[in-house]
Amino acid sequence: MRLLAGWFGARAPGWLPRLLGRAVARVATRRRAALRYLPHAQRPAVVVIGNLVVGGTGKTPLVAEVARSLAARGWRVGILARGHRARRRDPRLVGPDDDALEHGDEPVLLARVTDLPVACGHDRGAALALLTRRHPGLEIVISDDGLQHARLPRSLELAVFDARGAGNGEVLPAGPLREPLAHLATMDAMLWRDDEAAPRLSAAVARPARTFGFHLVPTGWRAVRDHRATPLALAEFAARVRGQTVHALAGIARPERFFDTIRDCDIVVDRRHALPDHVVADASLLPPPPAIILMTAKDAVKFARFADERCWCLEVRAHLDPALLIWLEETLLGPSPY
Repeated sequence: MRLLAGWFGARAPGWLPRLLGRAVARVATRRRAALRYLPHAQRPAVVVIGNLVVGGTGKTPLVAEVARSLAARGWRVGILARGHRARRRDPRLVGPDDDALEHGDEPVLLARVTDLPVACGHDRGAALALLTRRHPGLEIVISDDGLQHARLPRSLELAVFDARGAGNGEVLPAGPLREPLAHLATMDAMLWRDDEAAPRLSAAVARPARTFGFHLVPTGWRAVRDHRATPLALAEFAARVRGQTVHALAGIARPERFFDTIRDCDIVVDRRHALPDHVVADASLLPPPPAIILMTAKDAVKFARFADERCWCLEVRAHLDPALLIWLEETLLGPSPY
């Protein structure tokens, strides 16, 4: 917490974090110089949607919505992910019923919510090759993160920010940036979560010409042990659990966001459990009966094997600026088929 206070607060980082940050920045700059950009005419086009700032921006539901929306407009779309903390590192295809412990929570979640081809692997370039080999008709591939992955060729880069902005503007470990903020000028667009509340970056920071907003909206509660079950409406679920003991757990980068969303859904939580990001699921982490257990959709794919009827996850969807999809189509694919 003290580290976060330094990154996003007024406290200046010490000399050692700044020294290490300069080393990280040099490595990131060399990686960026090694990136390979694809001609816009090449198929599939590869769009990387990623963070310059360490996690918690809502990137995964954003990726899902961009992919779903382009598919609904008639394009053949696939998705890439890394599979953070997965047991396997090799390139592989991931389906909605696959084990999140084996493949990672984000790839399994993306396969479930989009019903599109998903590939993952430690080497994103190799995962892309596998995806295009197994699905040769793909026209566009959306990568969930990967801005700093030099082995992944790309057509466009979209950097995602939220209300934290760039924090103190320093590179890890002195600040929250994965690479120098100056690299933003080489990217194609910025995406601001809840952009009406987002602080603007310093006027001295060069940035892409395109900026688009998005926000996340809760849509319902789904039983964790059956991801194909019909979700309950927000108001119906709130009425069902009213007066019962409710615990909430979140193994994401910013668990307080999930807890605040539950409160906004008119549910009183008796106890909050903030778990590490990408936590390895274990039955011992679930509160004992009779408490109702609420969790994120990302946590649900990991805890499904331990879930009982008390476990529910919140479904969310990203609402996009329509101009984003129009720009993507015009830039990468030419006129829409509709």
